[in-house]
Amino acid sequence: MSRSDTTPALSTPPDGLAEEIPARRLEPTRPGLPPLAERTFDVASTEDSLENLVACTAAHGDIYRVYAPGRKRDTWICNHPDDIKRLLVTNHRNYTKGVGLDRVKILLGNGIMVSEGEFWKRQRRMIQPAFHRKMVEQYAGCIDAALDQAVLRWDAAAAQATAFDITAEMSTLTLEIILRSIFGQDLQWLEQKMGGNNPFALVTEHSARDLVFAYKFRSLAKLVVELVQARRGGQWERFDFLQMLMDARDKDEQPMPDRELVDEALTLVVAGHETSASALNWAWYLLATHPTAVARVETEVDALENAAPGEGPQAMSYAASESLVWTQGVLKEAMRLYPPGWLLTRRSVEEDVLGGYRIPPGTDVMLSPYLIQRHASYWPDPEQFRPERFLPEAEAAREKWVYIPFAAGPRHCVGENFALYEMTVHLARMVRRYRLDYLDEGPIPIEAAVNLRSLRPLHFQVHRRHVST
Repeated sequence: MSRSDTTPALSTPPDGLAEEIPARRLEPTRPGLPPLAERTFDVASTEDSLENLVACTAAHGDIYRVYAPGRKRDTWICNHPDDIKRLLVTNHRNYTKGVGLDRVKILLGNGIMVSEGEFWKRQRRMIQPAFHRKMVEQYAGCIDAALDQAVLRWDAAAAQATAFDITAEMSTLTLEIILRSIFGQDLQWLEQKMGGNNPFALVTEHSARDLVFAYKFRSLAKLVVELVQARRGGQWERFDFLQMLMDARDKDEQPMPDRELVDEALTLVVAGHETSASALNWAWYLLATHPTAVARVETEVDALENAAPGEGPQAMSYAASESLVWTQGVLKEAMRLYPPGWLLTRRSVEEDVLGGYRIPPGTDVMLSPYLIQRHASYWPDPEQFRPERFLPEAEAAREKWVYIPFAAGPRHCVGENFALYEMTVHLARMVRRYRLDYLDEGPIPIEAAVNLRSLRPLHFQVHRRHVST
């Protein structure tokens, strides 16, 4: 299904920041501009953006334009793996972050999700080591501590036989995990400063990501700075993401200034919470509505515990989590069908060629993991839940650039290893102890805002399995 684009492949090492092969300049092979969709809407800024994109893609194929009346300009929509590769990998230096960047900056400052150029590269190099797989598995204690509290809630729901809101539960759980991982034992210190309350509770209490939320969330920066200064003054020794950010040094052996450090810490709170919460919400729904799939997860995690008691759901090593290929297949298939980051935005710096068309400088370009991951040319029966798509042999045979829930290239999600590990440990431990029955009826409305979320909470009946953890 690949076009005849002979652009040299970019070899991307683990940190994604090695010296790059310059992208070959392409010549247009098609005259004029891509087709212009009949529908006009501000992509990513309207509630019906996803619905409209699905319809426009069905009508116009892998590359087309949408006129955005609010911006008074065209937006290019690219949905072919060759163009995805060019935008995110081969010629990524020709594209900056696009539409919506200003709104995200209000919330997250200049963290690596929104920063550009040499500043972004410096920050990324300093942050990347904290997310190496060998470091990630050292957070098993944080994950297990949060899951210990979750077990109490799930046991109570099973005993009371009441409807259990898994959407709220996943939000609570993933926030607890990421806060423990960022602030470690000083999370209690932060709560004491707030009169015994979790200062980050607003992340789960306020679902809207509007200016009111952004103002309240950014006000927590002062509290994080106070913690950083207290650690420095008290010579506290910690192992958590915040300490790694404090200890990180650039190539000139300079640390991050406090403002940059806080921006990155707050970015980790939001990004580390919302994507995992959304993915797990959908994963539980898909498991509960596909009995054969959940039975295979049960068999796999039970076998792991029986074969290697020390590598069971609790205190699971990273290697053990990777051995749960079916469980990880469930998670990856959930993120294929419902990618939390459903839309990626870019803006061209200089002229380029996408889909054979010449794209002018300053053009808004968007690609959607939701669309490419449901593309019938690359995914047989794309609307169906089939975790076997992610078994090793199937992954090896598939076109590379059609699965991008964590983006791709140098700007792929820095927390991918942590997220997949956290979610695998969660599923393994909870599936071993519980089975869920889905209680709601009818189709689930989707909210395609900053992240792809279910518009209403999903409710389940929790049942105990007769297996201890």
